[in-house]
Amino acid sequence: VRNSRDATMPKVSRYRSCSKTGRTPRRPFEKERLSAELKVCGEFGLRCKKEIWRVGLSLAKCRKVARELMTLPEDDPRRVFEGEALLRRLHRVGVLAEDKNKLDFVLSLQLEDFLNRRLQTVVFKQGFARSIHHARTLIKQRHIVVGSQVVDVSSFMVRVDSQKNIAFASTSPYGGGRPGRVQRK
Repeated sequence: VRNSRDATMPKVSRYRSCSKTGRTPRRPFEKERLSAELKVCGEFGLRCKKEIWRVGLSLAKCRKVARELMTLPEDDPRRVFEGEALLRRLHRVGVLAEDKNKLDFVLSLQLEDFLNRRLQTVVFKQGFARSIHHARTLIKQRHIVVGSQVVDVSSFMVRVDSQKNIAFASTSPYGGGRPGRVQRK
């Protein structure tokens, strides 16, 4: 039996169109994992461990798909089609080398392979920034463009073909734009 209050309240669906972006560890205080995560955070200039968990989830999803496809026979059309699509996607991002064209190589991927393709790491390794932390600051302050688009997200995954198009923005003081606040004085 519905009462008068139920008739006035709008019905709200509990379905969500978004999924989780990261997965927290099962054991929160495992000493070896904590120290390894801290080392990775420092090496790649990450803000927090949630960034590691987010990349770890995308790695886990790729490996899960590869494991599932490897259970199918070699000539299965689903394995051929989806396997080539997965490999092509990983080649395009640059996580997997071009000569590694088997699903076995997807299982051997590490977290560092994905972290090396972040814009922050690429900007630092190409010499635009003096340190990995400086690279993050340059990206957040909108000094970096990929192609003709200003990118201000440090975790942006750089594709192989767009890696050569990373430069300073034309509006940036580093790219020949208007001088900064200190230079104008």
